[in-house]
Amino acid sequence: MDDFNKDYRVRFEKLSTTNVSDAMDVLEIRGSTYGIRPMIEKWGKVVGPAITVKMTAAGETKSKHHLGMKAISLAEDGDIIIIDNGGRIDTSCWGGILANSAKVKGVGAVIIDGACRDLDDCIDINFPVYARGTVVATARGRIMEESTNEMIQFGGVQVRPGDIVMGDRSGVVVVPKERIEEVLSKAEVLYEKEECMIREILAGHDVLEVDNKFSYEKMLK
Repeated sequence: MDDFNKDYRVRFEKLSTTNVSDAMDVLEIRGSTYGIRPMIEKWGKVVGPAITVKMTAAGETKSKHHLGMKAISLAEDGDIIIIDNGGRIDTSCWGGILANSAKVKGVGAVIIDGACRDLDDCIDINFPVYARGTVVATARGRIMEESTNEMIQFGGVQVRPGDIVMGDRSGVVVVPKERIEEVLSKAEVLYEKEECMIREILAGHDVLEVDNKFSYEKMLK
């Protein structure tokens, strides 16, 4: 996704996930997840093309490798590894060895529909992790990798390899790769309108007059 890195990253980084979510609501695109946030506050905004991983329960079919390693091997600089563990928070699907490996490879972050562990390790190397929570229990004997870089469901949203994943302190959104320009253009318009509203409010204008002027309730129509 070199075109993303050159043309779109700066535009996304100016916006918030809420701007992007609102734009996708206008465009009737399902891309807003829920309940997944950075594990520490200093990890603010991340954005990049998705490398997807899907987990499944461990059982008679055995895993042939450490989960997540194939995704790290495939990743290019700035990619985001996004893991579907079905929202499970009773077992980890990311830890310190994976974080160090991903950091060396240039991965921008990992975003998990589930839990991580070894959070101190991730903090020590400043590797951003978004998840539903942390847990100490290992993945060994509990879950295993089912697929890498295939379509997954993540927080109720379809994610394919190369779709754009964006996270900040509000949560995570996923933008279909075919609709990046469309979503960005709409999000930028909404961002500018909201910034104008804030400037007028801070300048002392009556809040109800500002609200009526910009028709906030109809902004997404």
